[in-house]
Amino acid sequence: MTVTDPIADMLTRIRNAIMARYDSVLVPASKMKLAVARILKEEGFISDYEVVRGKSHRVIKVHLRYTDKNQSVISGLERASKPGLRIYVQQKEIPRVYGGLGIAILSTSKGVMTGYQAWRQGIGGELLCYVW
Repeated sequence: MTVTDPIADMLTRIRNAIMARYDSVLVPASKMKLAVARILKEEGFISDYEVVRGKSHRVIKVHLRYTDKNQSVISGLERASKPGLRIYVQQKEIPRVYGGLGIAILSTSKGVMTGYQAWRQGIGGELLCYVW
């Protein structure tokens, strides 16, 4: 079955796995999803990810991270730019998520990066999602 918005599908799978208290979740692999998973790991929202060869295609196994009290480190995930309404921001328009406690993930001309990294480099791009 064809998915029209793969990034939203990835975020929904992670959100559902967190609600069900799963240790990990499988997501179909792509370069963009690998970049988003890399950022989530660098920022400490997930413990790890790995690319697993499935029967017919590659999948990303995202290992979710929980605190000592069995609370998820990720409080929320929200897709910003959608296929029907793309949202592009300049450097001055990059949003701060929850006063700096969350991150905005952007797709820029220099690759996928957090909003803070894009702001530091002085570039803008497509606003993919918010994570807090």
